[in-house]
Amino acid sequence: MVSRIVVGAHYGFRDWLGQRVTAVFMALYTVLFAFNALTLPEMSYEAWSGMFAGGFMRFMTFLFFLALFYHAWVGIRDIYMDYIKPVGIRLALHAITLFLLIGYAGWAARILWRL
Repeated sequence: MVSRIVVGAHYGFRDWLGQRVTAVFMALYTVLFAFNALTLPEMSYEAWSGMFAGGFMRFMTFLFFLALFYHAWVGIRDIYMDYIKPVGIRLALHAITLFLLIGYAGWAARILWRL
């Protein structure tokens, strides 16, 4: 029998739970978005623009993207840790992925709020 010494590490539980929570939020947002899109009076730019004119839908959409990026970060990070053995390459890939995801979050904010 293997005995683990608990030293304060979470052994991945927090990340596992984070992925499940973000997945549930993304599923709920998808239902909300589909309902809003299907109840638009017409499929036009003005109608779509009006759907995002209120702060609630913009905010929920931004939260969706943040959840998506965190979900992707945990998944990609685990893939890198499992399959990329050279530490230098793995750290470089972590950094590149992290900077890309942060950049995508900024890009999403810029699109949603036209900064």
